[in-house]
Amino acid sequence: MALIFKKTKSAAKERKLELREKLWPGVTKDHLWDRENRDGFATVPRAMPLMLSIMNDLADKGQPVGAVYLELWCRLNDEGFLNLNRPHEMAFAAGFSGQRALYTWRDRLAKLRDLGFIDFKAGPTGEFSYALFWNPYHVIRRYAERGKVSEAKWQALIFRASEIGADDLDQDVPAVGAVAPPAPPAPPAPPAPPAPPAPLEEPIIAASVKPKARKAKAPKD
Repeated sequence: MALIFKKTKSAAKERKLELREKLWPGVTKDHLWDRENRDGFATVPRAMPLMLSIMNDLADKGQPVGAVYLELWCRLNDEGFLNLNRPHEMAFAAGFSGQRALYTWRDRLAKLRDLGFIDFKAGPTGEFSYALFWNPYHVIRRYAERGKVSEAKWQALIFRASEIGADDLDQDVPAVGAVAPPAPPAPPAPPAPPAPPAPLEEPIIAASVKPKARKAKAPKD
């Protein structure tokens, strides 16, 4: 099965290359950015643009978080953990400059934390020194279940995930630290059957004692 999939993928790639050559003759890999021949790339979910749009909708109006999230993600490796040891550089790359750049950067980090997309730990660079990235599919699903995601974007994300073969939206993964719902109460025990009535004691009948007959005394002469 894996061999068939690989052959199909290779054939599709060849067809794309043929079409590209017809539309842009003479273009080679040297003119393009190809991850197989270049260094310095990140692994990004194909549905990331749509998820960033949903994140901006969930944030306060006028305080989008998508650019900050993408800047952080592009520095991320596969372990999902990041050391935020260059806050000024990161803030600038996310589009913040001037005297309030760092303040705005930290404000967006706090918003991503409050929305539940990233968890932070304090360290040498302050409150936001280390970051752990939760699966954005799972976070958005929890918001969708509460009716916080627009129907159009939620349906678009479902379709896109299915199109690219991502099954993250089908995974029922509870948030870390979430309190498990209490177990349903055990059904009440059936009432104990009534005890059988105690047997009636037979009345004790005292045996009648016949009085002794008195002997008649002989008359005295």
